[in-house]
Amino acid sequence: MTAKWSGVVAALWVFAAPAALRAQTASRPTLAVTPVQPAPGAIARLSLRAGAGESIADVRGTLSGEPLHFVRVTGGAWHALGGVPVDASRSVTARVEVRNTDGTVDSVRLAIAVPPPPKRRTEPLAVDTAFTAPPDPERIARIERENRRAREVGKQSHETPVLWTSSFLRPRQSVITSMFGSGRVFNGQLSARHLGVDFRGAIGDTVRAANRGVVAVVDSFVLAGNVIYIDHGAGVVTGYFHLSKQLVQPGDTVRRGQVIGLVGQSGRVTGPHLHWAARYGEVTVNPLDLVSIKPEWYPNRR
Repeated sequence: MTAKWSGVVAALWVFAAPAALRAQTASRPTLAVTPVQPAPGAIARLSLRAGAGESIADVRGTLSGEPLHFVRVTGGAWHALGGVPVDASRSVTARVEVRNTDGTVDSVRLAIAVPPPPKRRTEPLAVDTAFTAPPDPERIARIERENRRAREVGKQSHETPVLWTSSFLRPRQSVITSMFGSGRVFNGQLSARHLGVDFRGAIGDTVRAANRGVVAVVDSFVLAGNVIYIDHGAGVVTGYFHLSKQLVQPGDTVRRGQVIGLVGQSGRVTGPHLHWAARYGEVTVNPLDLVSIKPEWYPNRR
């Protein structure tokens, strides 16, 4: 993977490797992002094109410290997905190394503007005082271990080849009751941001895999209750929380749309529902952004 870079730029810079010799007609590659200003927690879609007179052999890079997995698609473009951290402010930087078939190397940096997060919609909830009381040290330590484990699943996903070639599905077709990024107010006290999407459901309702992948974790967590994490490869992971029953085992390869569990109310919840989460590497992202990825961005499309 590309070595660490430093600095933040205010515009797109492209420069050639010092030893590179080029034909007079060659131009530099270009890098663009969709959306132009991705929100905190968004999945950014990066598109790179070769300069005139050049042919690309390989592309590697990073966004917010996470590896990018570029694939060649129709028309000679190279596409990659990346995650914008939820705490990003002002901008994040994509850094890409382009190896051309003639042996030359281009380095590309793109500063991506990140708008201020919109005013969070709050969701007032009247709950038992157990929800607002601080956990004891032992429970805090367990929560931290579980959070590290979840991040490790995302990190390891960069080593998994892409397992999906079709669009992502919502794990349930029911009403969404809580959106990504909303604030929770327990008994009048603002809690942390809601870093997932909640779907309405009764205990025993089915939960489906959003896409093809390998089951990485099946366990019971303090906050998330009975969980399933699926590694879809190339850094993309989805999580399914508060289940009443898990119908898969670690190491299982699941199909897109396969029933993997049942809705429940395990963990720290006020009632039965499905909490759907997603990561790009160790970066928490809005899972609905996966559903919005268009066919031209799917891997292995040329």
